[in-house]
Order: sequence, then structure tokens, then C-alpha cells
Amino acid sequence: MNTTVNVRLEKKMKAKASKALSELGLDMSTAVKMFLYQVVAEQGIPFVPTKNPAAIRARWDAQVADALKGHGYKTADELHRALLKKTK
Repeated sequence: MNTTVNVRLEKKMKAKASKALSELGLDMSTAVKMFLYQVVAEQGIPFVPTKNPAAIRARWDAQVADALKGHGYKTADELHRALLKKTK
């Protein structure tokens, strides 16, 4: 049985990705399928994310600040659960 996956992204990003994939002889659907098959095969993302550590830290700090805004948490576990909800 087949299913459908919908992805939301900016028009410019879709156009740039479609162009790059077309130059490789791929369409968007095939590229996404290839990616997902690799995720399953490797049990994770099939590449190393290249974001620099400073950007990762800045995003984390912003998420923590947002989670703490107007809230009090009794335990670190409560804060952690709140952060996980914010990143979904």
C-alpha cells in the first residue's frame, strides 16, 4: 500500500531543489524516496548536518528562553518535556 507525504517549504527552495535534482536526472518524489530509504537503511540521517556549533547553540538558547517565558518548572524533566513540545 502506498501513502503520500506532504512537505511545506518556500517556493524558491522548491524551485532551486527541483532544478538541482533535474540536473541529476531526478524528480522531487524520487529524491525524497531515496532519502527515506537511506534513513531506514542507516537508522538515522544519511549525512552529517553541517550547521556550525554556534548556530546550533543559538537555536537551543532561543528554545530554552521561549520555554521558560512565563513558566515555572519544578524539575529539569518538566523543562525538558516543554522543550520537546516546542521543537515538534
